[in-house]
Amino acid sequence: MLGSSRLWGVVVVAAGLLPGAVSASDEYSRPVGQDYPQNVYWGDTHLHSRNSADAYSLGNMNLTPADAYRFARGQEVVAHNGMKVKLRRPLDFLVVSDHAEYLGGYYRFNVGDPLVTDTETGRLWQQFVEEGDSVKLMGAFTASMSDDPGDNVPFPDRTRSLIWQDVAQTSDDYNDPGRFTALTGYEWTSMIEGNNLHRVVVYKDGADKVGQTIPFSAQDSRDPRELWKSLARYEAETGGEVLAIAHNGNLSNGMMFPSESVDGRPIDRAYAELRSRWEPIYEMTQVKGDGEAHPTLSPDDEFADYENWDWDNIGRTEAKEDWMLQHEYARGALKLGLQYEESLGVNPFKFGMIGSTDGHNSVSTTEEDNFFGKFPESEPGPERLVNAMAADQLWANWRIVASGYAAVWATENTREALFDAMKRKEVYATTGSRITVRFFGGFDYADGDTAKPAWLDIA
Repeated sequence: MLGSSRLWGVVVVAAGLLPGAVSASDEYSRPVGQDYPQNVYWGDTHLHSRNSADAYSLGNMNLTPADAYRFARGQEVVAHNGMKVKLRRPLDFLVVSDHAEYLGGYYRFNVGDPLVTDTETGRLWQQFVEEGDSVKLMGAFTASMSDDPGDNVPFPDRTRSLIWQDVAQTSDDYNDPGRFTALTGYEWTSMIEGNNLHRVVVYKDGADKVGQTIPFSAQDSRDPRELWKSLARYEAETGGEVLAIAHNGNLSNGMMFPSESVDGRPIDRAYAELRSRWEPIYEMTQVKGDGEAHPTLSPDDEFADYENWDWDNIGRTEAKEDWMLQHEYARGALKLGLQYEESLGVNPFKFGMIGSTDGHNSVSTTEEDNFFGKFPESEPGPERLVNAMAADQLWANWRIVASGYAAVWATENTREALFDAMKRKEVYATTGSRITVRFFGGFDYADGDTAKPAWLDIA
């Protein structure tokens, strides 16, 4: 989208300059004293470090949340393939969103940390090691988020709390208001019958509040409604603020934007109110495909087939069927939301859209001309396109998507301003480019408004 258009009272501006408009530097200084956002900030709300059980199992045994923040801030780190890596342009903000299930556990177990080894879970894992059963050990994480209880033994609250407090403090350590924002978060990793219901939880607050409660995991409940209730408890108990970001709907097989809740009951007003309150934005593009549109839903859109991952669900347990698509892709969900608003009085699917990476190698990269992969084994190397899981089309390196960025229009680069902007849905997604876009809609625009120097004030 380049230039501008004015259709049905809509003004769209891309790249910050309009055809025929006077350059802002020539006649118009930036507004002074205006309270609307004047800057767009670029970041990633979904990145994993060695604290995530799956990332650690896939080879990320070294890079910490601190490394992830340092890399995002523009500092050099050594990647898993031994190469020194550095962003050409730093990010403005980052959420390290490691999985809540066994958060930090695999690494701490491997180094003999008694915080993990001296628990029932740690003793069970040690038994697996002594028996030489690495499959059971690696499968503990999968069992923790699915309906197969298997060897799902949660950590005690003390272990979870101390690890979480360390996570929150690390975020505080790398937060630099006005220059770089480190937001504390985690991923709630629910998977029902192989269907992806994952959410990223993002906090506005510092460690003094965030550390008071422990992350709500799929081991607590796999029902999104229970997650939302836990967020309400956090705010009531601490006076802080928190939100959730649904993601990866294309691997949910129709469960991300459902017509019924996980217990089989039709969506009601209570569900709609909870979801609209706690999930203002949706991650619609990331490593596992693009979730905006699908050719079956938008047959006249030549771009609707961009990076579709539409074979089955994340658990590889059920093939995709056409009826599922409107409950997975953003455009279908927005239409469903309007129907629910008419029937229930509340729209549960009224969301802004962002992109993020869902990278598991601690380095947030998106540019396709210098793509560094999303997993240790997909980093540059002679076996990059012939990885160990090439037979699994879900993870074959040639299918991995470089997406994406969360673009946020905010008044300043701080936790408070970025979080508030996310709640207001003043956001958009890109698949990796940093294109500045503003959208305004209404019925009071006049011909020629887009050519005036003060077009932003007018819009």
